Amino acid sequence: MAAKPTRLDSVRQDPSLKEQILASLRSAIIDGRLVAGTLYSVQSLATDLGVSRTPVREALIDLESRGMVRFERNHGVRVLETSVHDLKEILTLRLLLEVPATFRAAEQLTPEQLAELRELVEDGESLLQGKGKRPKSQYDRVLDIDRRFHAAILQASGNRRLAEYVDHLRDLLSMRGLYTMAAQRDLGQYLGEHREIYDALERQDAAAAAAIMRRHIIDTAHELLRRAGDESGELDWAEVPPATVGS
Repeated sequence: MAAKPTRLDSVRQDPSLKEQILASLRSAIIDGRLVAGTLYSVQSLATDLGVSRTPVREALIDLESRGMVRFERNHGVRVLETSVHDLKEILTLRLLLEVPATFRAAEQLTPEQLAELRELVEDGESLLQGKGKRPKSQYDRVLDIDRRFHAAILQASGNRRLAEYVDHLRDLLSMRGLYTMAAQRDLGQYLGEHREIYDALERQDAAAAAAIMRRHIIDTAHELLRRAGDESGELDWAEVPPATVGS
């Protein structure tokens, strides 16, 4: 029997209805209000959101394409769980995609894109120093800065689809609550790596920027995998020499 959802964010009927429903469901999956492994009926979700079934089903189809849920015929939709094997695949994909994207970004960053990255780096440094307002917890703020920093580099690489795809991969990590690595890793070191990447991008040193990004992702992957129960914390393909880019 499908579970009844609770505490979903209500939405309003307007042209962006599907986007609102998608955002509400995605948020509920990531923060655990919709529980991994649990089956929900489309009607119960629609009722909780205060909307009809059709836009909810459309949003769920989008989430299914992202690997977050799975439709089960005549039963409803199940929130998927992320295994350690899944995590290794996701983190390996990030390694293979973001390193060459960083190299590419270094070659074509606009002044506006560089300014955006600098602002994110400085926001992180101010956070550590206790400056500025904190509308979220320090941990949540670090994750927000990290997500925006990586997204900005991917956008600067000139591949919009790549940026969207990696953002979806990050959602799959968040589903397990594993992006709490900020509470485990030293924040100064973690955000300091953002500064190192930025400095390399600013001087248009593509090789250095890509190498630092590679180390940044591998170090994060090791922590996430250990927290997921993989004692070695080793990432598949981490020792494979990066492909030559920019040649």
